[in-house]
Amino acid sequence: MSNKINFTKANIESLPLPDAGKRADYWDTKKTGLAVRVASTGVKTFCVLRKAGGKLERVTIGKFPAVTIEQARDKADEVNALIAKGENPNDQRRRDRGEMTFAKFWLEYMEQYSKVHKKPRTIQEDEKTYKNYLFTLATRKLSKITKEDCKALHREIAKRSSGATANRAIAVLSGALGFAQDEGYLTDNPARAVKRFKEIARDRYIQSDEMMPFWQALLDEPNRDFADFFMICLLTGQRRADVLAMRWNQISLERKEWRIPDPKNGEPLTVPLVAEVVSLLQARQAKSSEWVFPGEGKTGHLAEPKTAWKRILERAGIADLRIHDLRRTLGSNMAAAGVNTITTARAMGHKTLSMALRYQQLGTDPRRAAIEAGAGSILINAGARETAEVIPLKQARG
Repeated sequence: MSNKINFTKANIESLPLPDAGKRADYWDTKKTGLAVRVASTGVKTFCVLRKAGGKLERVTIGKFPAVTIEQARDKADEVNALIAKGENPNDQRRRDRGEMTFAKFWLEYMEQYSKVHKKPRTIQEDEKTYKNYLFTLATRKLSKITKEDCKALHREIAKRSSGATANRAIAVLSGALGFAQDEGYLTDNPARAVKRFKEIARDRYIQSDEMMPFWQALLDEPNRDFADFFMICLLTGQRRADVLAMRWNQISLERKEWRIPDPKNGEPLTVPLVAEVVSLLQARQAKSSEWVFPGEGKTGHLAEPKTAWKRILERAGIADLRIHDLRRTLGSNMAAAGVNTITTARAMGHKTLSMALRYQQLGTDPRRAAIEAGAGSILINAGARETAEVIPLKQARG
């Protein structure tokens, strides 16, 4: 669609959302410089984008619909009048707020943006990124952070950790500085120009000849909470954080389903449960807790399985395996069993725009068949099941 529209309530409400992490600007056909910026989160913000003093300035007006179209147009008239007199509307705002350091701005960003638009898990990850990597910018004035600074930081993080970690850190920095630009603190986002390192996708998963010793190591694990946790990760293919936070009110043992209300991709997900997982959960029901894996920490549930993971790998004689590789193991076993890519992606909770459109035509049976096929393959290789008790695979092929 055109990026120039007549601003009406209906037109603004119907604007499409950009891809995750992106923003899109739409311009009012009736008011010079007035735009509405649409974020992937659904937040729509009025602003005026004009040259002032030879520099392109974005003057934030306020969020729609709290600010009406009429109010936004009136404010745009005020901004345009100041620019016509040779004044920069953002200069006074900067003087009022003072030149802010990155550390002070980060606190404002977390309070005003992250805690409003991001999930608690993402906020924790961002805070960790700031503490480990972005703190080197803490004392810098916002306007003094340059593209060269961001590129140098990117290279330094890659040396200390990895290219993938450096890419994620710069993505967090770019998101923060993008907010600074929207709020009128900056006229440009210096982190946006950083070229990301090429990342090599990890392809490690439990091989068929490793499955039996791994499974036996789980059976021999003295801490049954951790053993059950790893088994459920393996046989559902779900993310570690979601399994750790599994609640009884999300599970229907009768329907053999687990409903994850807030997974990483943002859309509720129903996970079919194979018979072995149902039996495992039935055995755990005696524990009087809202959590399937209760813990003693502040979250209330099991928190850190790394020590148990190391112990299990040593017992199994397996190297270079991460907890997240359990998720990849189920996916690879689905593929080996002949499940098509689209159904595998849906069963695993992956999300892309193109796939989401195609998923609408799939029912729940292909997804259950996919998980049954993948889990059945795992259990046979583990020696825990003699034959694959699965729904006919033609359903899984969609």
